Amino acid sequence: MPGDSATRSRDLRTGVPVWLPDGDRGGLGALPTESINTDVAIIGGGISGALLADAALAAGREVVVLDRRGFSLGSTAASTALLQFELDTPLTVLSERIGKERAARAWWRSASAVDALRGRIADLGLRCGFRERNTAYLPGNVLDAAGLRDEAQARARIGLRSQYVDADALRDLTGIERPGAIWSAGAGELDPVKLTRGLWRSAVDRGARLLAPADVLDIAPTRQGVTLSVEGGIEVRAKHVALATGYELAKILKPKGYKVITTWAMATWPQKRSLWPSRCLIWEAADPYLYLRTTLDNRILIGGEDEEFSDDQARDRLIPRKIETLRRKLSKLMPEADDRVDFSWTGCFGASSTSMPAIGPVPGAERCFAVLGYGGNGITFSMIAAQMFQRMLLGIDDPDAELFALR
Repeated sequence: MPGDSATRSRDLRTGVPVWLPDGDRGGLGALPTESINTDVAIIGGGISGALLADAALAAGREVVVLDRRGFSLGSTAASTALLQFELDTPLTVLSERIGKERAARAWWRSASAVDALRGRIADLGLRCGFRERNTAYLPGNVLDAAGLRDEAQARARIGLRSQYVDADALRDLTGIERPGAIWSAGAGELDPVKLTRGLWRSAVDRGARLLAPADVLDIAPTRQGVTLSVEGGIEVRAKHVALATGYELAKILKPKGYKVITTWAMATWPQKRSLWPSRCLIWEAADPYLYLRTTLDNRILIGGEDEEFSDDQARDRLIPRKIETLRRKLSKLMPEADDRVDFSWTGCFGASSTSMPAIGPVPGAERCFAVLGYGGNGITFSMIAAQMFQRMLLGIDDPDAELFALR
């Protein structure tokens, strides 16, 4: 990628995700050939950009979207797509860090975003394998069994659909031998690539213009609008620009407390008879945590072993060891499961000290909006960003604007 690009360039993932059995496939987007005037320009062709585009179109705005690779070819395919309302930071811990009222608002907004995404998928008729799921949150080095009991009570007190279940109930639901877990309703799972491509097809049908490959070299905001200089001498002039570039951070963004993390994931061979009865989402109150789900074709998908990103080569060299560690953990957690690896991959994601996203206007950059979906709730946070962006375009105050504001 050009060294003078307006966004940092990273090798976002390596390996073959289960969502791309035939490898990367393009087909969406066209080369930019002329300068364009539009209401909204979005940089980024992943799930965040797709949901922002959907929101802007629903608000009656003209939309142009640019991506340097191609649509759905970046970090989105590396997602394991556990649609949880549960933040990586437990409610009890987050309450100590930012206060009970703010923590409750963050958790509630996340829960409502999962519901909103479920509704949007239904409204648009997107065929992305969405299924409602419960979650089982297992004890770990962040919260032990006693800590999980306190966490479940804290969630229930603010009206979230969580309860503590004992070892017998957990065994019946998952086959896992642990002292207990938090059992929550209101989650889901899907195929992130099918979701994103479905959103982009819907956007095109409603008039959005998708440009790729289109590398943005400069972002020039003024009070009247924003001009994007695109490789090849083309300009896109917009009233508003949304930055949905994920972990290839736009250079005009300087968030505090942000770091890039690497995660690893694998998918087993199909094995319907060895799957746990509830097919719930499973994760641990641990750092680094482990997470599991099933797929519609009866695979077990497991991920984790997260560590801070150093460079692409170092990350990729760790793939064999990390995947073997995940395989062993799966075998220990579920001895009856077939732990043979069929797909394996690694990718980058962002992290913050609270696991909360940063969403909203970019400080010092007029008419620029950004979404930084930190932690393991990237798709959920993208939905929150879409709601906030739509309200901003319509001149409506969002009640959580200050809570998630970029600092």
